[in-house]
Amino acid sequence: MATLWIALGGATVFLLVAAIKTKPERLCKGIEISIHGVSNNFFVDKNDILKTIASLEKTNPVGKAMGAFNLKHLEDQLDRDVWIKSAQLFFDNNDILQVIVQEREPVARVFAASGETFYIDDELAMLPLSEKFSARLPVFTNFPSGKKILSGADSSLLMDIKTISLAIQKDSFCMAMIEQVDITAQRTFEMIPKIGNQLIVFGDATDTETKLVKLKLFYKEIMVKAGWDHYSIINVQYKNQVVAKRKGAEDVAADSLRTLQLMQIIAERSQRAAGDSLKIMQQGNDRNEADSTMIQQSIQRDESDETAVSTGNAVLQNNQAELSSVKPVTQSVLPTVKKDTKPAVKPVQKMAVAKKVVKEPKAVMEKKNDYDPVP
Repeated sequence: MATLWIALGGATVFLLVAAIKTKPERLCKGIEISIHGVSNNFFVDKNDILKTIASLEKTNPVGKAMGAFNLKHLEDQLDRDVWIKSAQLFFDNNDILQVIVQEREPVARVFAASGETFYIDDELAMLPLSEKFSARLPVFTNFPSGKKILSGADSSLLMDIKTISLAIQKDSFCMAMIEQVDITAQRTFEMIPKIGNQLIVFGDATDTETKLVKLKLFYKEIMVKAGWDHYSIINVQYKNQVVAKRKGAEDVAADSLRTLQLMQIIAERSQRAAGDSLKIMQQGNDRNEADSTMIQQSIQRDESDETAVSTGNAVLQNNQAELSSVKPVTQSVLPTVKKDTKPAVKPVQKMAVAKKVVKEPKAVMEKKNDYDPVP
């Protein structure tokens, strides 16, 4: 009996040794590529990876002897791709080359004050734009630096951008409502909505989700009743309250001037090419197109996440002047009103034959009742 077991063990060892010696001589029968880590955007595809491997091997990998592959070198070269976080290559028992790629996923689009633009991922890696895809992400403008090597303060600011961007993406209302987020000289944040001309003063990135809950409740409870253009500033940076500035006479005058300017631009375009303006107005833009109906539907949608609602109630329960009664504040509490982010347009002439120039509205001192409690 012992002799039989010894014979079986020897045969097993012989087969294993034979298999190990012959494996390098076996040929690659195919390549399978798996890409992970991306939910909506694919900045690296399988064809790119196949081309990279074929270029490095200088021949078609399929049919090549398995022992001729330098898998570590292939992994290192794939890792050099800015969109690839990590790559692993190995041959399975069927002689198939398995390529497992972990792709970087952008979480925010950033525009630097110097003109550069880039994405950042969850590890704060600065990623270039891609010709393949354009990710639909929150946009942050006026970042202090476009350099790849950042100071400690700029790196901290990128972390704040990531925090705010991820919080915005969690809420469909915020994604639909917020056009862009501007970075101030004090390294705080101000938001520009897609509807209305309000400036949303957000402050820093502390209590981000709580601030967004307050903002959402303010739009749901106050803005739909007062009107989209009733307030010029909505300030959510203070704890347990929302401070709003009623739209003053100077805001109305500025809006009237912009309306005349837009009318003049449309008239000039119509004269150059009849019908072009109408076609441009009829073409939709899936990303930027928003109207009050869409926002209203988003507000009325029942939120499945009860935690967010309870968080908002907890934030507001200790303040008797909650969203239904916004506190009046003095001018010193509120930051300076941010100018329109759109390119400035010089005053234009009216469309009348006399071509009288529309004068810019004179500066008007704010009245004491510019800051009112919300009715």
